Amino acid sequence: QVDRYLYHMRLSDDVLLDVMARFQTEMVKGLGRDTNPTATVKMLPSFVRSLPDGSEKGDFLAVDLGGSQFRAHQVKVFDDGKQSSQLESKFYPTPKEVIQGNGAELFDYVADCLLDFMETKNLKHKKLPLGFTFSFPCKQTKLEEGVLLAWTKHFKVRGVQDTDVVSSLRKALQKHKASFDIDVDVLALVNDTVGTMMTCGYDDQRCEVGLIIGTGTNACYMEEMRHIDLVEGDEGRMCINTEWGAFGDDGALDDLRTEFDRELDLGSLNPGKQLFEKMISSLYLGELVRLILLKMTKEGLLFNGKVSTALLTKGKIEMKHVSAMEKYKEGLSNTKEILTELNLFPSEDDCIAVQHVCTIVSFRSANLCAAALAAILTRLRENKKLLRMRTTVGIDGGLYKTHPQYAKRLHKVVRRLVPNCDVRFLLSVSGSGKGAAMVTAVAYRLAAQRKRIDAALAPFLLSLETLREVKNKMRSELEYGLKRETQASATVKMLPTYVCGTPDGTEKGKFLALDLGGTNFRVLLVKIRSGRRRSVQMYNKIFAIPLEIMQGTGEELFDHIVQCIADFLEYMGIKGARLPLGFTFSFPCRQASIDKGTLVGWTKGFKATDCEGEDVVDMLREAIRRRNEFDLDIVAVVNDTVGTMMTCGYEDPNCEIGLIAGTGSNVCYMEDMKNIEIVEGNEGKMCINTEWGGFGDNGCIDNIRTKYDKEVDEGSLNPGKQRYEKMTSGMYLGEIVRQILIDLTKQGLLFRGQISESLRKRGIFETKFLSQIESDRLALLQVRRILQQLGLDSTCEDSIIVKEVCGAVSKRAAQLCGAGLAAVVEKKRENRGVEHLQITVGVDGTLYKLHPHFSRVLRETVKELAPQCDVTFMLSEDGSGKGAALITAVAKRLHNIGQK
Repeated sequence: QVDRYLYHMRLSDDVLLDVMARFQTEMVKGLGRDTNPTATVKMLPSFVRSLPDGSEKGDFLAVDLGGSQFRAHQVKVFDDGKQSSQLESKFYPTPKEVIQGNGAELFDYVADCLLDFMETKNLKHKKLPLGFTFSFPCKQTKLEEGVLLAWTKHFKVRGVQDTDVVSSLRKALQKHKASFDIDVDVLALVNDTVGTMMTCGYDDQRCEVGLIIGTGTNACYMEEMRHIDLVEGDEGRMCINTEWGAFGDDGALDDLRTEFDRELDLGSLNPGKQLFEKMISSLYLGELVRLILLKMTKEGLLFNGKVSTALLTKGKIEMKHVSAMEKYKEGLSNTKEILTELNLFPSEDDCIAVQHVCTIVSFRSANLCAAALAAILTRLRENKKLLRMRTTVGIDGGLYKTHPQYAKRLHKVVRRLVPNCDVRFLLSVSGSGKGAAMVTAVAYRLAAQRKRIDAALAPFLLSLETLREVKNKMRSELEYGLKRETQASATVKMLPTYVCGTPDGTEKGKFLALDLGGTNFRVLLVKIRSGRRRSVQMYNKIFAIPLEIMQGTGEELFDHIVQCIADFLEYMGIKGARLPLGFTFSFPCRQASIDKGTLVGWTKGFKATDCEGEDVVDMLREAIRRRNEFDLDIVAVVNDTVGTMMTCGYEDPNCEIGLIAGTGSNVCYMEDMKNIEIVEGNEGKMCINTEWGGFGDNGCIDNIRTKYDKEVDEGSLNPGKQRYEKMTSGMYLGEIVRQILIDLTKQGLLFRGQISESLRKRGIFETKFLSQIESDRLALLQVRRILQQLGLDSTCEDSIIVKEVCGAVSKRAAQLCGAGLAAVVEKKRENRGVEHLQITVGVDGTLYKLHPHFSRVLRETVKELAPQCDVTFMLSEDGSGKGAALITAVAKRLHNIGQK
């Protein structure tokens, strides 16, 4: 009979899966900026961004307002490696006149209770941080600020709604400050649900969901920042207080609400509001049972149809009665006793029926709660892109704790609805009090950490003034390198390249190009056509250069290069042809003519002996002679930066600057011959290879070098050399990041203070990882995966810090590069004697091409520091290959003109 009568309260798994889907839809609505205003599930950001990590320590106060009693707590958190804490509490009543009076009285009462507590604990003269647990829906804009949206749970205090409750508490405490000598700093406003999650999170770091099932009901969980439209920023996570009690206020659950739910709602303090809570929480379940029993009695199904006063009195049946009646082990004795106390004189059948009603009502509550919780767990799992997830739910509330069957039912249904989540349910001990202290402790830890991280990264933040200074110093160094008397001691070498023209479109023929400048070596055949069908066709082959050859003897290196050329000529079937060749040699060379280049010094990890001070073209010719298989016409030795300028010059005649921002960093530009004192003649122009990587080797930029730069320099193959390059080029940025990460880890700010073996390895942090980590499209989850590949087991917070470190290092690199380039374009403007310069810069290099922000920051810096120059950046397509062939072609053309 009861089953038939309460048929609508029995929910199948299909119905629960449907409720789960509906709740997921409501969550998405609540998170969206445009949909939030009309969403019933408010998804309020709590500004709690981190769970406890076990390093919290100190003394904290907490006050807890929202239940049937007001509580004050002192929490001591010990940093003893055992995650231990100590809690002392005192309970105070919440009189009706206070919870239904006015705001000033309520907060004065809270301050009085706290003062009394501090006196009994002898804490009056200490300055202590306080966490304020306020278990009502609040809209927070920061951790220590919250505007009350609406009272719930029998609270009806006037003049508080739509005001910031923290400032009201601060005002009340301020009144006491002078007269009672207390100094309390309210650091965090915490919802009891969030407090529950934080308390359990202290004991189990997998805990990222908090659940309350008591007088009220609510859930919170850690959401990805990128999904929270209501808060600026995409990095990391934040705890969202769902305020799920209002689920269904828009009619979304009307098909599941029974006539008893409607009647209960109409008789409540807030009709039409918190409809989900009214189907779940202990505040209402007793009343629901009363309404059902009343109707059944009126229809003659119970108590011989005799309606007692108890059944007519609202609130007469409470949750404690329902819980007691469901203690099946006691048989029917409890039920009989309770009903008799209520002046209902039950038969055994009545007792069985009433017990069954209680079971159906509380079972429905557990079912609905499980469905909404399953929706949250599914969202968490999908956020993490996991097929299977292990997690912990921190849980509190009288209904869950005291009801004999509730917990077991809830666990069972959750596991059935989300079989791919392994859920541990962890009971919170004094969640709302200790939890508020934990939130405060975490906020305290994060603030201290933030200060130290900011201090470590502060030297990487360059002001506009500093960048102007760098530009002016670079400008002076460019001049020193061009002057005969200062050239020898100049750090920016300003090497003449003997490339005296850019392509004019008449170049044609077949050319070979060699490209040596990194760990790979390329040989290319380039066919250039002129006229209307102007085109460049390329065929190439890449060969590796083993480390033992990079760092062996010069003879071995050049024999290896000639072996690769022989393989290529064989492969292309052109071994007999004596083709003109351009040799891209991306190391500092002093040239005496276009086909003579003396190596000034190795860079980029090369260390081959007997090469520095030698002519590399002669060394190549010698190696070809030794092999005695083929002959080549070596026309030009080319720097990759010049090649880059020439490639873009072939497309855009306005291109007179080449920039490389990749493994190395360099610039070249067309300089007026009259300014190049170290080369005879004043007519026309010549391309100058600045070799600006050596800028600062004389100490002129020491004021912006950090301790990390110095560590990278000291550990490099060429200490004291190429200092500017070591701050701006891809070869070194990852190493700078690694040094910072080691320092932050030593300070206990990263990776739980553990320096892993992989972090100790020089060169582990390649620059490509910087590009990947800083990509805007990459969620922190993927950042964590990259760090895991590097053997770094990181938390979500670690990933944010690593991303920030990468950002600081690469931004500085781009700004410094921009400051140097601004000096070059300003020089070009003055050379031309124009007010306003329009010029194109040909650019190549993986840092510029692949890093998500480098090119933008570089362009912005040039614009800011050289406002009278309108600079177009043009990406070079294969400057070192195609460029070498074009230089060879231009040299051939100019040579022929000279002969004529």
